[in-house]
Amino acid sequence: MMFNALVVTRDEESRKTSASVEQISLDKLPEGEVTVAVEYSTMNYKDGLCIGPGGGLVRKYPHVPGIDFAGTVETSLDDRYKPGDKVVLTGWRVGEAHWGGYSQKANVKADWLVPLPEGLDTRQAMAVGTAGFTAMLAVMALEDHGLQPGHGPVLVTGAAGGVGSVATAILANLGYEVAGVTGRPETAEYLTSLGATQIVARDELNETVKRPLEAENWAGCVDAVGGAMLARVLGQMKYGASVAAVGLAGGAGLPATVIPFLLRGVNLLGIDSVMQPYQNRLRAWQRIASDLPMDKLETMIQPAKLSDLPQLGADILKGQIKGRVVVDVNA
Repeated sequence: MMFNALVVTRDEESRKTSASVEQISLDKLPEGEVTVAVEYSTMNYKDGLCIGPGGGLVRKYPHVPGIDFAGTVETSLDDRYKPGDKVVLTGWRVGEAHWGGYSQKANVKADWLVPLPEGLDTRQAMAVGTAGFTAMLAVMALEDHGLQPGHGPVLVTGAAGGVGSVATAILANLGYEVAGVTGRPETAEYLTSLGATQIVARDELNETVKRPLEAENWAGCVDAVGGAMLARVLGQMKYGASVAAVGLAGGAGLPATVIPFLLRGVNLLGIDSVMQPYQNRLRAWQRIASDLPMDKLETMIQPAKLSDLPQLGADILKGQIKGRVVVDVNA
């Protein structure tokens, strides 16, 4: 049986990669306990890297990217899943070290899957995707460290991106006052529609200052940027507040001091979605089904098909994607 997949190849002499939709057979898929008929996948920053230069993520070529997907179980060697079950996959280096979701079929380990939560269909699950799953993990971590509505505004950096969009919608739906940071003024109306009550220009936070502490502005923060902006934000957190770090769009360095941690008891929480334990995955997806307003989710969606992915992969690396790209692999 033949099916479509986006296959990335690399010329070993030039080290240049190219991606195109090809027909492949089931016997070409990597080994796995569960075969899934993929229905939807998404476009994430890592996918852009894997479609293009690899970014050190891809181990060998040819390669099928797609770090998340949702679909229906076709065959299973594991008792936890049976044909017809709806499932979601995020993380576990699928789409990086293991062939991923940019394919109409996928073979994966049963441990990597999560049952699709009630209240979500597979398209909605991928409108959430890895970005939304990460956003929910960040919100949960902030709440686990004491954040509650009424404590003050919660800052979301990179707010118009995938993680930021979902974090903004979840926080607003839970009753938080949300301040969205964006470097694209044209996205202000979009962020307001998701529930942001304040728009902060990226330039206001983009440079480090000599003062390790500034006015206490934020009760919490979901940070997708890292770098100088994260350093600046740490000095603006309220006493005992937490920052959930989810990304490094602004760089992996952190030109900060320990003063905010020592004098204000600020917490810096690292959010990893790739190796997240199963029970916390279930908790996050259940929270997504209950706490993410589906009407807001729909406004984030940019539909795509497999043949659109090479261009979208280049676009996301340039910061030109707004919201969530949902890929119908069967279109």
